[in-house]
Amino acid sequence: MPSSDVVRRLTVRCESFPIRGTFRIARGAKTEARVVVAEVSDGAVTGRGECVPYARYGETVEGVAAALEGLAGAVAAGLDRAALQRALPPGAARNALDCALWDLEAKLTGLPVWQRAGLDAAPAPVTTAFTLSIDAPDAMARAARDAADRPLLKLKLAGDGLDLERVAAVRTHAPASRLIVDANEGWTPESLHRLAPDFHRLGVELIEQPLPAADDDALLGYESPVPLGADESVHGLDSLERLRGKYRVVNVKLDKTGGLTEALALRDAALAAGLEVMVGCMVATSLSMAPALLLAQGTRYVDLDGPLLLARDRDPGLRYVGATVSPPEPALWG
Repeated sequence: MPSSDVVRRLTVRCESFPIRGTFRIARGAKTEARVVVAEVSDGAVTGRGECVPYARYGETVEGVAAALEGLAGAVAAGLDRAALQRALPPGAARNALDCALWDLEAKLTGLPVWQRAGLDAAPAPVTTAFTLSIDAPDAMARAARDAADRPLLKLKLAGDGLDLERVAAVRTHAPASRLIVDANEGWTPESLHRLAPDFHRLGVELIEQPLPAADDDALLGYESPVPLGADESVHGLDSLERLRGKYRVVNVKLDKTGGLTEALALRDAALAAGLEVMVGCMVATSLSMAPALLLAQGTRYVDLDGPLLLARDRDPGLRYVGATVSPPEPALWG
């Protein structure tokens, strides 16, 4: 820890990175990734963290930046990660600062984050899903053909009556790929009951967030032929109990939990409760993905393809070789 005479400085920046083409989900489309970066410096070294404010959770880039800037005095006075958990709720702002503090600690102590976090071993490369955004079935077929060498594809779906055609087209053109689908709260219970048997036949192994989070109780007692995963329905530790009897997989994202600190606790609690874990991301740069790679070790599903969807990434960034992504170098994070 720093000596009492060291004053830390918090810097907050809003940045934009163009997306390759257009990224579409059930709630809309975007052509850029807008991120907020927090940097904490003691004058000699600087720790960095990145977050993606998400309108679905009432967040804006401007609001998240303001929330972070409001903690400049506390950071200067020595705010640590434990105090941060009380100072901000789960969400994007806390994520950026939590990850910046982890990075700063690693640089100050010379110990990588994985060791400071008490992980059993250094992180290893993982295989990530590659996301196909919503489009017409023939367009998704072309995208699947281009990505057919990737072992795991994640399909964004719309709930507009064409989802079965989309999945069938992708299966035809990527016959060897494992498939997961994500409705982003876009279905009804009736569409889930209708589509799940056909998706099982097509080899889909996970349906992510089929219903709006507020309608989760409709899943009680439903025996889906394809395992269901919670995304918008799970944020931090306090949301885990509400998933019981509804989901078999939880998607842990740093921007939802409010950083690596709570994400590690949520992952461990989910596994202890008998749930499988997916580690997911927003569309963002390698700086957002880097902490999540520690979280992803040993989990069933990894969806950390955000930088692959961008027209440009940070330099240095993570190293992607096909579907394999390697842990970050210290120059990036951790």
